Amino acid sequence: MPIDIYWRIGTHGDQQSLRRRVSSRGEWAPVVPGSLTPGVRDGRRDGYSYVDHMADVARASESSGFVGGLLPSFPFTDDPWAAAAALARETTTYRFMIAYQPGFLHPVQAARMSASLQRVTGGRVVYNIISGGGGPAQLWWGDRVDHDDRYARTSEFLDVLKGVWNGGPFDYEGRFYQVEGAGLPEPLARQPFPEIYFSGSSKAAIEAAGRHADYYLSWLEPFPELAAKFVQVREHSAALGRAPKFAVRIDVLARETEEAAWDEIRRGWTHVDQAALRSPDGDSVGWLRSQSFVSWPVRDYRELEVSPNVWSGFHLLRGGPAFGLVGSYEQVAERLDELIGIGVDAFILAGVPHLEEAYRVGEEVLPLLRGHDIRQASPLSPHTSLSVAKGTI
Repeated sequence: MPIDIYWRIGTHGDQQSLRRRVSSRGEWAPVVPGSLTPGVRDGRRDGYSYVDHMADVARASESSGFVGGLLPSFPFTDDPWAAAAALARETTTYRFMIAYQPGFLHPVQAARMSASLQRVTGGRVVYNIISGGGGPAQLWWGDRVDHDDRYARTSEFLDVLKGVWNGGPFDYEGRFYQVEGAGLPEPLARQPFPEIYFSGSSKAAIEAAGRHADYYLSWLEPFPELAAKFVQVREHSAALGRAPKFAVRIDVLARETEEAAWDEIRRGWTHVDQAALRSPDGDSVGWLRSQSFVSWPVRDYRELEVSPNVWSGFHLLRGGPAFGLVGSYEQVAERLDELIGIGVDAFILAGVPHLEEAYRVGEEVLPLLRGHDIRQASPLSPHTSLSVAKGTI
């Protein structure tokens, strides 16, 4: 069965490396001499925008063998819907996995936006449905719905979105959404429905994923615990007559030798705030689960290696999830092979900086995945012209 491998496209700037947690690409940090996208030349910005840089990452990962790119969504990022529309013109068959929280967009409008983007791109939209981890970030959006109700709202949202997709008329009376006679007009109603990657580790999330997920998406965890989580999702989905696939989001630091990879971690560790090495807190179930695999406090970066090449300290060197893979090209490929062996059907990989690491991982790691059919590009849908897909609209 084909394995889909996506790359992450940063929507909020980027670091030069993991050695120091300082953004040097994009306007999320002061633009000074030495900055990129934009840069400063002769005291003025050079006109090269961060969107141009995201386009470079998309083209690099497409040409390096990735099927598409994840566009994250947080209060401090560019909007992934707008970014996908811009980047589609820069790529050919590259898919765009748009991360979004259903509570901040009406499902009928989401259906119209998605179908329009499918029509323009030749069916290259993929959903990463997230329901939010609560706390200050959730309040930034003005959202005070509690944890389990957010997943109930997400489930209703997807019920409505699917209901209106094929033209309607569609009626719905729920706790969070009510529509009468809704439906997409032609030709939007003829577009392929996006695949759904569904995130969340709580019981409420797994129940909602069982109803709606094409792919259940998890952060990386120790492999036995990850396999056990997959069993839970399979059992719940089977009771509903469904069988989702599984995907894992993984940061990768791969070098020619294991020693060189760990040396990068060592250099970054020297700049880690010691206060961050205590037991972390938060109200995201997935985040708290990921931290439960570590014995806090820690004193040395190798204490965070929970199994060979599986390191749980990436969040200390850059924003994002804790777990990732560190090792030689061969070792990282072996760990990915092992994950495929426990049932992973798709990956979202990432590396810092995103542009250079897209080439490195695509050229040095992906070819080592032995005996697997790595899907690199989707065929154009029958109703889409080549000129549209190439972005000449």
